[in-house]
Amino acid sequence: MGLRLAQVCVDAADVDALARWWSEVLGWPAETDEDGDVCLRSPTGPDWLFLEVPDRKVVKNRIHFDLTPDDQTVEVDRLLALGARRVDVGQGDQSWVVLADPEGNEFCVLSGQG
Repeated sequence: MGLRLAQVCVDAADVDALARWWSEVLGWPAETDEDGDVCLRSPTGPDWLFLEVPDRKVVKNRIHFDLTPDDQTVEVDRLLALGARRVDVGQGDQSWVVLADPEGNEFCVLSGQG
């Protein structure tokens, strides 16, 4: 196939703050371009590009990130300390934990690699 996924674009009300938060979460370096967009450089690709939008998030994401930690409990505690919050999107009792970033974007922390 002649396509490859180059970037994942994330809308943000505060591009700098949200990109900085995700940079801390993932440990990826952030670069701001001449337009004020912020790109997180993934070591394995694709990069994440944060774009400023005027509207606030209002409904559940139509796409989200699943993160696989070495230790789910340790990672969830770290993310909560960084400002994530637990959210209920109707998942019920599952092995993964659903959190939201500071702008309300949901993501899952899976049960781990083990």
